[in-house]
Amino acid sequence: MLAVCRPRLRGYGRHDWGAVVAFGLALAGMNSIFYQAIERIPLGPAVTLEVLGPLALSVLGARRVAAWCWAGFALAGVVLLGRGGFDRLDPVGAALALAAGAMWAGYIVCSARVGARFPRADGLALALAVAALVTLPIGLVDAGGRLADPVLLGLGTVLALLASVLPYTLELVALRRLPTATFAVLMSLGPAVATLAGWLVLDQALHPVEVLAIALVVVASAGAVRAATPPAVRSASPPPPVAESAAVSAAAATPPPRR
Repeated sequence: MLAVCRPRLRGYGRHDWGAVVAFGLALAGMNSIFYQAIERIPLGPAVTLEVLGPLALSVLGARRVAAWCWAGFALAGVVLLGRGGFDRLDPVGAALALAAGAMWAGYIVCSARVGARFPRADGLALALAVAALVTLPIGLVDAGGRLADPVLLGLGTVLALLASVLPYTLELVALRRLPTATFAVLMSLGPAVATLAGWLVLDQALHPVEVLAIALVVVASAGAVRAATPPAVRSASPPPPVAESAAVSAAAATPPPRR
């Protein structure tokens, strides 16, 4: 990302770099903790518990009765998922998935702040570099000489591209083209996609009650995001006047200054 984006390092203040460091720590924590969770519990329940972090963020931001109702809907799904005490899920794995969800909420907040301070994907590239520096010593201690395996390095490179570089970059691009509410609703489908992937790729079968629980959390996530968005934002904005459109088009066609 640094090689592709070549972000400018000068001209930023202490608060800008603080936002980048916080973003990098959120990225490192979100990914590392989630990988520890899916070592202990199936993929579908792990993503379901993780998505409660963004769900709580949407509910707290909405401050509406409807949003709290959706939170209760999601809580019902979590209770069904745990079967009244997580008797079929490892408690440590469930706690790690919830912690990853908290880091996911932090990632959303930090992403918005960094995106407002840095152009293009410069902030993301810098934050990923911070996350790499934070997690590298832990990986070296844990893996040791196994990191010298070319096959392992190749798989790690593919994982870095598919799990970090591509999705986070595509999210950044998508948020510039889609309303935030639409984007968040699409992201709330994560548990369903994870359950399908766990069933197809990892042969992780789920009981019907757990499938229902995941469906409840997905619906609650979409409903909470919908409730958090004011009706004026959800409605389509009228097209700008012709003169304004021409001015906007001319401004968009102006090339950015060279650095």
